[in-house]
Amino acid sequence: MNRFVLSSVRDSRFVRPHNVFRLLSTGSHDDFGPQKKNNVDGAEQALALIESHVKSNRIMLYMKGNPSMPMCGFSARVVGILQTEGVDFSSVNVLDYPDIREGVKKFSDWPTIPQLYVDGEFIGGCDIVTSMHESGELSELLKA
Repeated sequence: MNRFVLSSVRDSRFVRPHNVFRLLSTGSHDDFGPQKKNNVDGAEQALALIESHVKSNRIMLYMKGNPSMPMCGFSARVVGILQTEGVDFSSVNVLDYPDIREGVKKFSDWPTIPQLYVDGEFIGGCDIVTSMHESGELSELLKA
């Protein structure tokens, strides 16, 4: 069951719901293996994709790694908070897409990752999300 809606099939190569797992097999021909598509053509396309992701997914997280295997402590903390809040969210692993990694920083005018968006609005990075969670403000925002 998908837990997000994308505006086009093309965008789905970047957004991953937090509940999807892939099993990789090692005895298969390369044609049947996973294909990594990190072919975003420059900053303009990256910004357009980011805008599409943020508008079409109620809760969107740009992070290092994925929810089942975060690649930095800050991303792991935000994923843990969202899971504690019991919300479904979509995410993009910026380590796979360098143009999106840089583009999301320009899009939000925020220099660090992870970045959380709710209802199309930039919420903040790990420190802000943590503070909002501890105060109960995040829970109110997510339930609205």
